[in-house]
Formats: sequence, structure tokens, C-alpha cells
Amino acid sequence: MDWYPLWNSLRIAAVSCVLVFFFGVFAAYYIARLPRAVKGILDVLLTLPMVLPPTVCGYFLLLLFGVKRPLGVFLSQFGIRFVMTWYGGILAAAIVAFPLMYRTARGAFESFDETLACAGKTLGLSNFYIFWRVRMPNCRQGILAGTVLAFARALGEYGATSMLIGYTPGKTATISTTVYQLWRTDDNAGAMRWVLVNLAISTVVLLAVNLLEQKNKKVVRR
Repeated sequence: MDWYPLWNSLRIAAVSCVLVFFFGVFAAYYIARLPRAVKGILDVLLTLPMVLPPTVCGYFLLLLFGVKRPLGVFLSQFGIRFVMTWYGGILAAAIVAFPLMYRTARGAFESFDETLACAGKTLGLSNFYIFWRVRMPNCRQGILAGTVLAFARALGEYGATSMLIGYTPGKTATISTTVYQLWRTDDNAGAMRWVLVNLAISTVVLLAVNLLEQKNKKVVRR
């Protein structure tokens, strides 16, 4: 059994999750503080990938980064190519998973008690310190939920990924695209094996998050 789809799916999901975490937290923090009208416009733009079909997102990515498109031609001069490469899967997965991280993080930041930040400022604490040592710990439940959802979405991404990087064994194959290809060739046993692998990974991730949440609750009660 070729384990490349598992390795490729995990690295795509892990790298895209890290990117989505920092960009999602950054966007959520600053947009939550903007006026309502501006916030509404940015919300629509940043949440679109969540409501659009993944294949539509993949089509838009091809329009932007296709090898014959201006942006794709420009990036290719620096050796950067997102079409039919495994790191193109990172881009596709990050775009699709970003709204999940952004929405949950923004909700957490909006529910944060700003008097805690004001108290920190009166003590002479910097905004950087307040953000990482006061705001983030108080919002950790929402941040953690968004991170897990983003990772799970990136791990199971198929539509945008298949549009942008296709399916090449040993190069761009992921668990999702491998399941489809095996099913298409009537290899139901092989497809079921990868389905079970994906189910096992997702179950382990969710169990780990539940255990971490229970641990945090115990610490808070103490």
C-alpha cells in the first residue's frame, strides 16, 4: 500500500492550518474592532469560500494562478508554481479552511471582556503582551475550535484541491483524491481502506481536542 497520499494530506493540512491560524487570528482581531459597515463588507469577502462550492473556489484559483495567467506567469519566473504541485494543495486547502478559523476566532474576540485589556494597559503592559497573555488565553476555546475545524477541513478537502493540483500518484495525490480515483476504477476495497484511515485520523484529532478542553475546564475550576 502506497502511503504517499497520507503523508501528503497530513503535510498539506498541517501547513495550511498553521497559515490559517495566524492569518485568521490576525484578521479576526482587527476586523472585530472595525466599524459595523466595514466589518460587514470584509465579512462577506472573507467568508465567501465557506459558502461557495469548493470546485468554484478551485476554478477561481486556476484563473489567478494558472500557468498562462498573468499572475501565474509572473510567479513562475521565481520558480513558484501552484498548479499541479503539492504545495498548490496548501493554497487551496488554506483558502477553503480560512473562513472557519476566521469566524470562530472573531466570535471569541467579540465576546472578550475589554475591561481586562484596559486593566492591563493601566498596569503599563504592552498591547503585544496583553494580546498573547491576556486576550488569547481568554479566547482559547474559540481559537482551539477554529484551529481544529480548519485542520479537519483542510485534511478532507477535495474540490478546490482536485481543480488546482489534480491527481498524480507520488506527487499530488491526497487521501480525498485517492479515494475518488480508486472508486472510479472500481477498487472499492482500496477506497474503503483510505476512508478508514481518514476516519481514524479525524477521530483521534477530535478526541484529543475533547481531552484538552476537559483539562482546561478543570484548570479553570481550580
